[in-house]
Amino acid sequence: MKIERLLGIVVYLLNRDFVNANTLAEKFEVSTRTIQRDIETINLAGIPITSMQGANGGYGILDNFKIDKQMVNTEDYQFIITALMGMNSAYNNKKIENTLEKILNVSKLENSTSTKVKIDFSASREGKNIDEYIRLIENAIDEEKAIEFEYTDSYGNKTLREVEPLGVIYKWHGWYMFAYCCDKQQYRQFKVVRMRNLKKLDKFISIKHENIEILLNRYEKQNKQKYVDVKILCEEEIRISIEEYFPNAKIVENEKGNFLLQFHGVMNEVFWKGLLFTYGNKVKIIEPEELKIEFMAKAKEIIYMYKESENK
Repeated sequence: MKIERLLGIVVYLLNRDFVNANTLAEKFEVSTRTIQRDIETINLAGIPITSMQGANGGYGILDNFKIDKQMVNTEDYQFIITALMGMNSAYNNKKIENTLEKILNVSKLENSTSTKVKIDFSASREGKNIDEYIRLIENAIDEEKAIEFEYTDSYGNKTLREVEPLGVIYKWHGWYMFAYCCDKQQYRQFKVVRMRNLKKLDKFISIKHENIEILLNRYEKQNKQKYVDVKILCEEEIRISIEEYFPNAKIVENEKGNFLLQFHGVMNEVFWKGLLFTYGNKVKIIEPEELKIEFMAKAKEIIYMYKESENK
């Protein structure tokens, strides 16, 4: 929308001395002629933009113009900037970048991007289609439209889903969509990375949904997963790694030089089980029995697979 672009240009200029028309056109994905018209519109709105000719010239806003900082202190701005930069590392969205630009301008902090605490989720980015899918989901939510996609669950079952999206959530190192499933007529949570062929339908949502926070709380209470008490005997050489990946677990020292790892885990969650499996013979499951059986079965499958390949 034009009003968003005009505001974006103002904020962009407030953070810089002079910017030429070509740079602005590239930044906001419009022609230089459109930028020139936008500059005229901004001037007419009372924001003092000046122009300078030459190699280092361009458009700039007079130094005495500033946006009201309101009742927010330096520490508040640092927290806001840290959160926005962290979110931007997990989700590449120009709206987040524009918001960050606005906050940087209002705060007027020196080295404002060099915050004491940095949150970087870039290493946990799940795939190149994630950003595109999230934007499509957000767009469908804004327009109150249904979407359709192919979904593969954690057991490998594939289904075609038609849902009414209500929100996108980042948790457990991944993006999830909370939506109303039209076929099941229930609220469900879908992992975005497991979606394929996502498309927005020309169909409006069928019902007026409650606030997403209320729906999420109710969903989590109704869908409590099975938790088990886990005890693992671990070799001393993997202690640092165990403490890193299981920070909330209890560690009990053992006289034999190893230690016992104890925690409360969701039985059907593959993340922590996958971590334990990577330690190989450095860990030994003490309980529960069903976890021990599951690991033995997986180990046998791997051995069988390699024996089969050797015999071919």
